[in-house]
Amino acid sequence: MKPPRFEYVAPADLDEALEVLADDSLETRPLAGGQSLVPMLNFRLAAPERLVDLNRIEELARVEKTSDGGLRLGAMTRHSQLERDPLIARGAALLAEAACFIAHPQIRSRGTVGGSVAHADPAAELPAVLLTLGARAHIARRSRDGESGLRVERTLDLPELFLGPFFTALEPDEILTVIEVPPPVSGEGTAFDEVARRRGDYAIIGVAARVRLGAGGACRQAAISLVNGGPTPCLMEEAAEVLVGAEPSPDAIATAAAVCAETADPAADMHASEAYRRHLIRVLTRRVLTRAITRARTPSRQEARTR
Repeated sequence: MKPPRFEYVAPADLDEALEVLADDSLETRPLAGGQSLVPMLNFRLAAPERLVDLNRIEELARVEKTSDGGLRLGAMTRHSQLERDPLIARGAALLAEAACFIAHPQIRSRGTVGGSVAHADPAAELPAVLLTLGARAHIARRSRDGESGLRVERTLDLPELFLGPFFTALEPDEILTVIEVPPPVSGEGTAFDEVARRRGDYAIIGVAARVRLGAGGACRQAAISLVNGGPTPCLMEEAAEVLVGAEPSPDAIATAAAVCAETADPAADMHASEAYRRHLIRVLTRRVLTRAITRARTPSRQEARTR
């Protein structure tokens, strides 16, 4: 299959890219890694009149440590870098752990963080993982009539960005430029796991978890997100609330897992029934919560898996 005809633009910097997107004479889409958009073009599921290739824009590929110890991931950061970069492993171990589950090495070498987030696929790993980490999206566009300056920027928490399956709060003239990940804190542990028919396939179900324990051992903070557990990437807040303020015992973990399975909204398809997906949610949530709590109690275990 071949894509429909389109105009191709490869800007050298972000301002040039934003200028092209601001021209609404043609329907325009940004092209990042192309691992989602190109198949959609080939199957004629998308037919933009113009593509803006972001691959030459160096500022979108930077990975930087923030002053508070967090991370700024440029939108063009490749999935493969999440696996291998020691800075990312130290600043967001959950990203490094989950990255190897994303498709195959060839896809990870081209796929990008920003492309995955902007695509908002509920079956993708990164939206769930970044939700669990409390990440924020930095967004830019060219100034519109009456606005001062060349560029206008805004920042959204990821729950505000994801509006539905494959649907975000991004405007047609906006580009997601940076994903900002908060720094890890003392007493924190994270974990990720998923089940797929074959390694590299879309997950039947995946679960990401982050737990923070207080000095007395009680859970002070928790976050759980699902891969393919509903129509949109979202946090499982009711399940996380079960743990907060309590001793994270096996019974508490089991209760949180049960609530997660009950409040999820998985769909049946040719690969798995709804009942089987709920079963996997319960099993995987218990597994990743147990692992995250163990790592929170023993920081050396969290550190060892990032080396």
